[in-house]
Amino acid sequence: MTTTPSEHKPAAEFNAGHAGRDILSLTTTTATRVLPADAAAVALAAERLRAGGLVAFPTETVYGLGADATNGAAVARIYAAKGRPRFNPLISHVADAQEARRLGRFNAAARKLAAAFWPGPLTLVVPKAAGCTIAALTTAGLDTVALRVPSHPVAQAILRAAGRPIAAPSANRSGRISPTTAAHVRADFPDALDLIVDGGATAVGLESTIVACVDETPVVLRLGGLARGAIEEVLGAPVGVRKAAGEAPQAPGQLASHYAPRAAVRRGAVQVERGEALLTFAGAAPPGTADAVAVLDLSPRGDFVEAAANFFSYLRRLDASGADTIAVVPIPERHLGEAINDRLRRAAAPRPPASTAPRSTG
Repeated sequence: MTTTPSEHKPAAEFNAGHAGRDILSLTTTTATRVLPADAAAVALAAERLRAGGLVAFPTETVYGLGADATNGAAVARIYAAKGRPRFNPLISHVADAQEARRLGRFNAAARKLAAAFWPGPLTLVVPKAAGCTIAALTTAGLDTVALRVPSHPVAQAILRAAGRPIAAPSANRSGRISPTTAAHVRADFPDALDLIVDGGATAVGLESTIVACVDETPVVLRLGGLARGAIEEVLGAPVGVRKAAGEAPQAPGQLASHYAPRAAVRRGAVQVERGEALLTFAGAAPPGTADAVAVLDLSPRGDFVEAAANFFSYLRRLDASGADTIAVVPIPERHLGEAINDRLRRAAAPRPPASTAPRSTG
């Protein structure tokens, strides 16, 4: 089934109330439990999170794999489940800007961006505040913290019911395609999680844009669901994009090979080779399209918002087609096309050797 923005079905209102005991025994199950997003699911999610469990839930960007950001042992379960490099920091999600300011120090630029785009698909990397309760493992030992206030009503309900910041990277195996539905999460984690809260397909479909506000000059660390132009408009100045360097990413999504399907990805395709699947845009049909293993158009009308919402879901579908390579037509580097191309470059990057690639232990 094609995943489009119209499939997003957020619950209108949640009243999770008190979730009961703050501590419960976490038992190993043979299958990850999936529940529809309602008050009972929110209450159970909050209970599991407070007890150190792993809960996947929807945000407006992609599904997040949540754990108590203040609990190092709980956060370690995220790294184990995802097979994630230990030096890659995680985003801590909070219910509102007031809570975020208790955890990080906001300069003028950070305050402007928070006021303009929170709640929403923006993560701010700021210096830790005195007494910041976020676990060192969550921040990968850095003296900065990545914070986001999501707008999705299910995420908001879970955060408020849990009553603490929740570390929640995308709910997929590290380096794989990010999930935009609960089914995607279940496919990657059939038996490693305590709970998946199913809130329908996500609306934005790309991870949050990450902006570092550590010194006087803000810089984009990861392009995502908030266009760089919108950030520049609020700040009244151009904003650069910092490329990941060295062995220590400053923010999620900075590893060179990331967001990768199992099939190879060939960018800038002007023709489709025999045995390839095709990811196209705005109705483009390069020679060989008729013989492609499978064809999906991110947005037949050339709408970047629609394309972003479909991106990860379509990559997954083409990857499942059995093709060895996914050919991708050129996509303009403007608006959210900039973020889509960033994801494609990472998906097409050389993969780590099998002996050194991250492995799941969860």
